[in-house]
Amino acid sequence: MSETTRQRTRVQLPVDATRPFDVFVNGVPQREGADYIVRGGWLVFERPMKEEGKLGLMRWASIMLGIAGSYRQNDSVDVAYERDGRKVVAAKIPVQPYE
Repeated sequence: MSETTRQRTRVQLPVDATRPFDVFVNGVPQREGADYIVRGGWLVFERPMKEEGKLGLMRWASIMLGIAGSYRQNDSVDVAYERDGRKVVAAKIPVQPYE
């Protein structure tokens, strides 16, 4: 198994999302085939992505006091598609390692 395969990330598509749909990572448009593939009900990206998660009390306090910042990787995946003839956006879909 190559290093690239181990670092893939997957995102579950909304149940009602049908083609055509638009995919964005951190607000940047993505292209099917170049940036991701669709496998079943999942988007599979050939790169690792992470979400920052919740901040603990000490980390939150240090940010508020200006002692530290929050500079962790925090990727956001959004999917825009049509539902009943109206454009909808599924925002901040959870990312998972591809297994």
